[in-house]
Amino acid sequence: MNLLVCISKTPETTAKIAFKENDTQFDTDGVQFIMNPYDEWYALVRAIELKEQLGTGKVIAINVGPPSNDIVIRKALAIGADEAVRVNGEEKSATFVSKQIANYAKENNIDIVFLGKETIDYNGSLVGGMISELLDVPFLSYASNLEMEGDTATVTCDIEGGEEILKVKTPFVISAAKGLAEQRIPNMRGIMMAKRKPLVVIDPVEVTENEAIASYSIPDSKSGVKLLDPENMDELVRLLHEEAKVI
Repeated sequence: MNLLVCISKTPETTAKIAFKENDTQFDTDGVQFIMNPYDEWYALVRAIELKEQLGTGKVIAINVGPPSNDIVIRKALAIGADEAVRVNGEEKSATFVSKQIANYAKENNIDIVFLGKETIDYNGSLVGGMISELLDVPFLSYASNLEMEGDTATVTCDIEGGEEILKVKTPFVISAAKGLAEQRIPNMRGIMMAKRKPLVVIDPVEVTENEAIASYSIPDSKSGVKLLDPENMDELVRLLHEEAKVI
């Protein structure tokens, strides 16, 4: 079974966010980058666990981006991926990324495409559905459990107010939520082996872009907390009505 895990590079959670070029580009100066946690902790690890349980198959990590992303891809190898592929192109849009991954999956007979439920920088949850559409296969989103029996998967997906349990045959695309796996820390042997493993670098396929970033903006700063006397309900009602405007 061929398992493809989509890997994204994201700023670490403590990074200072700023924009440049008239607020159309993220300013990367001084920013430390990491593997997107949902891709690393849940999608990648569950794919590795599945290969270990089946006793056969291959886990391939794929990333779309420039050479500076190689360090992130090598971490996937250190954790346990068998191979790593980088599509040598800038992550221009969700459409661009999705088409690169879908093209690779088509050409390499991928059974399951894994990815995190979202990236922690954009939070768009766009790529999984797009890959599914391009491959014309089912998409199971926000999965918190996955069990395989032959070519049939039983998947538990988080939905509003509960869970949905689905059965699906391969091939399919699945986005990983918390609970799908437990984080693995790469050991020294894995790190050393990852340094020696070759990275496969491929050219991107041509994509017609139908969207472009108009601008980014930073949310307004949060105001301080107001403490009220629990006996002063009239003041609480006034603030909720006049300032918070929620009633």
